[in-house]
Amino acid sequence: MSEMPGDNTRLLAGSREGRDAGPRGAAGLAESPASPARERTTEGALEATARERATEGTPEATARERTAEGAPEVTVLERASGRGPEVTVLERAGGGGPGTTAAQGQAIVTRGLTKRFRGGQVAVDGLDLAVPRGSVFGFLGPNGSGKTTTIRMLLGLVTPTEGTWEMLGRPMPGAIPAVLPRVGALVEGPAFYPYLSGEANLRRYDAADPAADPRTASRRIGLALERVGLTAAARKRYRAYSLGMRQRLAIAAALLGPRELLVLDEPTNGLDPQGTREVRALVKEIAADGTTVFVSSHLLAEVEQMCTHVGVMRTGRLVAQGPIDEFRRLSAGETVMIRVETPDTAVAAAVLTGLGLAGVRTGDGETVAELGALAPETVTAELVTAGVAVRGLAVQRPSLEDVFVRLTGEGFDVDG
Repeated sequence: MSEMPGDNTRLLAGSREGRDAGPRGAAGLAESPASPARERTTEGALEATARERATEGTPEATARERTAEGAPEVTVLERASGRGPEVTVLERAGGGGPGTTAAQGQAIVTRGLTKRFRGGQVAVDGLDLAVPRGSVFGFLGPNGSGKTTTIRMLLGLVTPTEGTWEMLGRPMPGAIPAVLPRVGALVEGPAFYPYLSGEANLRRYDAADPAADPRTASRRIGLALERVGLTAAARKRYRAYSLGMRQRLAIAAALLGPRELLVLDEPTNGLDPQGTREVRALVKEIAADGTTVFVSSHLLAEVEQMCTHVGVMRTGRLVAQGPIDEFRRLSAGETVMIRVETPDTAVAAAVLTGLGLAGVRTGDGETVAELGALAPETVTAELVTAGVAVRGLAVQRPSLEDVFVRLTGEGFDVDG
């Protein structure tokens, strides 16, 4: 079989070529089974498994088991001024209590996962991640924050320096051969033969899967194309596909078999608004069928519209994670401000103070205060009654972005 074009794509499927390549070959990554990188990863995976077994019954192992108990539903890791993050745990009422484990009900669990490259660069630092089954988990962070390195470690493409992780309830890397056939993944963008049709490209990917039955290939490829909305373009050459169609074809390749977990690395990167909407709708449809979707992004708006849970990365560290509704509640708990545009700033300030509003201050043509529980229409009526010339009045509620900025100390791309 000829080698797939480019080396920037990792579509998780079984590999016939990798049957005899050891644990990682059996895991089914579409890359050369004899590559040095694969051999190094396999050796590192075996060493990591041996280290974990060697610590059974030790205080280190006991600590690992203890941290698995009573996992909170929301964890916020807040920055200590001038020094890395410190852990503050926020637990929702009715959250997991004693006797439950972090792995129960989780598609992905990591404990202290770290990747340190030669030269001392720490790409991922002590990652403790929990991805609930059935969720659409947004892995949010600026470019260079460690998202792709984390995904590569989860899939066994890169060997962690420290830490342990589980996928679909199985300890990794020992369970790679059993787990990865149940996982679909797209890492760092799609790459296909440009002169072949979309259907022909999928046939090549399907042929690389040792778990795939060649007798059902046509049916499964047809279903995958239908699922991503490319049935009508199945025989069109790949080079004629739009960016959105190419991304959907890559997702179809990751869904040629039944998948319990789908991992997507920046699936909307570089897409126009139409392509972005197509991919977003597709992710929601896949999740509605019961598949857990782990999607990385540097776009806050995409995560907010698409995801049920979110984890936020900053310079290699996880600074916040939990249900996105919890972050919205944090936003709702922030101070709501009222801003009055008027030439009569002094009079407006006196009115707002008389209404009992706190934080009253004036600026160039505006007066600002904390609204509190007072209705905006009450403020408007009092200002007009006092003869204040109101040019404009706005209520400013903190956004989800404001919450993330407060937690991480930096902003995110909102629209890309």
